[in-house]
Amino acid sequence: MNAIAAPKSPAQNRLEGFALTALLQGLPIFAAAVLVLKIMDAPEIVGERYGAAIYVVLASLVYAAITPWLAARFPNRLAHAYAPVFFDASLSFSEKIAQWRSQPTVSLQLMTTMIMMSLLAVAVVSAG
Repeated sequence: MNAIAAPKSPAQNRLEGFALTALLQGLPIFAAAVLVLKIMDAPEIVGERYGAAIYVVLASLVYAAITPWLAARFPNRLAHAYAPVFFDASLSFSEKIAQWRSQPTVSLQLMTTMIMMSLLAVAVVSAG
């Protein structure tokens, strides 16, 4: 017996796309930026209590909010910054992640991010 999935509302689909963009694309970028600021001993963001966490959360949310809008206007320039699969209403939340992860460029991006974050973490611990 085949089950028919209930149609997803446009608002729920946008929320899923927004959340996935913020978590899987924005968060690594701004977490790395905070680590670089920590290495450079820049007290403006990382010197304040919870400053780094607030910066990463807010920057990731802004990134997720403006990326789809900018990608629609500049598709050639933002091809790697925008994942249209995150906004595909025909996919479930987990299917969106699986489809995104199966792309060859994403595998390279995830590997690069993992190596960069590891090196930055070692540098921060070594510097402090």
